[in-house]
Amino acid sequence: RTALLKRSKKNTVVMLKEITFPLLIILTWELASYFALVNFYFLPSPSKILATFINILNTGELGQHLWASGKRLISGFLITVISAIPLGILVGRVKHFSHWVNPTLNFLQHIPPIAWIPIFILWLGIDEASKVAVIVYSSFFPVFLNTAQGVSSVDPKLIEVGKAYCLKSTDMLRKIYIPSAAMSIFVGLRLGLSYSWRALVGAELIAASSGIGSLITEGRSLSQPDKIFVAILTIGIAGSILDSFLKKLEIKIMPWKKMFDRED
Repeated sequence: RTALLKRSKKNTVVMLKEITFPLLIILTWELASYFALVNFYFLPSPSKILATFINILNTGELGQHLWASGKRLISGFLITVISAIPLGILVGRVKHFSHWVNPTLNFLQHIPPIAWIPIFILWLGIDEASKVAVIVYSSFFPVFLNTAQGVSSVDPKLIEVGKAYCLKSTDMLRKIYIPSAAMSIFVGLRLGLSYSWRALVGAELIAASSGIGSLITEGRSLSQPDKIFVAILTIGIAGSILDSFLKKLEIKIMPWKKMFDRED
């Protein structure tokens, strides 16, 4: 019981430290707006932004944009997981295969996703396909590279043990390679999800009639900076929630990682 109390107290102290700085920024911002030290057109007050947030949340406008962005994100990210992880495992295990694909993938990963948006629109149109393509392109390389690195870095002693037990290739993959590379794979998934979320918003800014990026465009067109800030804050909050979900999934699949992080 004493240990639980100490842990609860420690968590409370950490939480207070985390929220103190943002609260100071918000308070300073609100005071600056109240005393007209900043131009409302360029920087609306936090209270105004909150009022706008509540308004478009109640009308359902924010939910519709979030749902549109969420569907695109899920579709594109699932395609990435299905394609990048198997290819990463293949490249990590078969060294000769990596010589064929690495130069091309190394070239492509240096091209920013936003540079491909006009081409994707030309090839796939302005509907959902072009936006999903941007998500896949953005998230593919972090997932692929971390998977390949994790698989290629498996302890040789574990591989020798598997061979000593005469494990088949599928069993080696299931019992040795994937569990050993799991932490690296999840790092890639978290990075890929973050990259794809940001790239999706960028694509929606250029060509979309719905989504969080479209909400920013609408705020700009109507000269409503409070709506733009609502969209920006929503992007950050949604991104944090997505990352938190992956963290919890990671701990559920790999409970030993929680102990590992605690020791660090």
